[in-house]
Amino acid sequence: MEKPAPKKRDGRQAVTSSVTADREEGLLVRAAWLAYVGDLTQAQIAKSLGLTRLRVNRMLAHARQRGIVQIRINSKVANCIELENRLRDAYGVSDPIVVPTPPDPALVPQVVAAAAGEALSLRIRDGISVGVGWGRTLQLSLRSVTVRPVKGMSVVSLLGGLTRGSAINIYEIASRLAALFDAECFYIAAPVFTDTEATRDLLMRQSILEDAFTHARDVDAAFVSVGAVHKDATIFRIGLVGDDDLRSLREAGAVGDICGHWIGADGQLVDHPLNSRVIGLAPQHLRDVDTVILPSGGLDKVPVLRAVLRLGLVDVLITDEKTAEAILAEKP
Repeated sequence: MEKPAPKKRDGRQAVTSSVTADREEGLLVRAAWLAYVGDLTQAQIAKSLGLTRLRVNRMLAHARQRGIVQIRINSKVANCIELENRLRDAYGVSDPIVVPTPPDPALVPQVVAAAAGEALSLRIRDGISVGVGWGRTLQLSLRSVTVRPVKGMSVVSLLGGLTRGSAINIYEIASRLAALFDAECFYIAAPVFTDTEATRDLLMRQSILEDAFTHARDVDAAFVSVGAVHKDATIFRIGLVGDDDLRSLREAGAVGDICGHWIGADGQLVDHPLNSRVIGLAPQHLRDVDTVILPSGGLDKVPVLRAVLRLGLVDVLITDEKTAEAILAEKP
């Protein structure tokens, strides 16, 4: 017995199926348009198209899955949020804060400082001990600190200071922060760099400095920044470190400093005389601090920021968008 020939598909059926598919596609697009362009609620769309709310909900989900609807957030902040997530994943920074880079690079410290002042304010509480570093960004950040009543707060300098008055001097920064919250203030009463290693060792044996470093190692939060290795960096511009040291630091592989300690690209201290003459909290002690807040921005800071991040010292990083992009351009 011969097998029956397969039924031929009626051309009219194919046309009907195509028309039905087109109608469904049109309905899907119409629902999506009403939702995302017309800004109608699902209930309003259902009433307009004669559908149930459940079907409208499924259609909108299907439209997103098929790519008919593509949601894009047009905001400067959107890229900053993405960079924050990438910094968190790449370097384990628990709370990265990325702000838009201003058109004028000279304004980066001010923009970063404004966000840093807010970040510091959120973490100040009764009984907290805050260790501070020095530099222009930290000094500017005090303008954005929110003042409120706090009990039992103390402020501690984490390194020695300048021998002359300056708004960026650690003594000025520590005392101003303490004054804002009526806090007790402890200083490391010594220059940040001594003339010789022997002088540094002699000073470090003094009880007054031993007590100061005990306070420095016991802080709950550290508010520090980093410096770059070039002639326009603050530490060189004010003459604290000379041109000869600038050249020899580069030759030693230094990419910048944190708390006066000069580090290489791997985050480790470089072999340089300044590191044996510095009076300040060594970077490894920052590991024991509950919260390390580091505001710093500008493309010149990328090498030292990347080095510090590799050490895993930073809990709260505040930087600008272009700097964050440059940091992430190279694998950790």
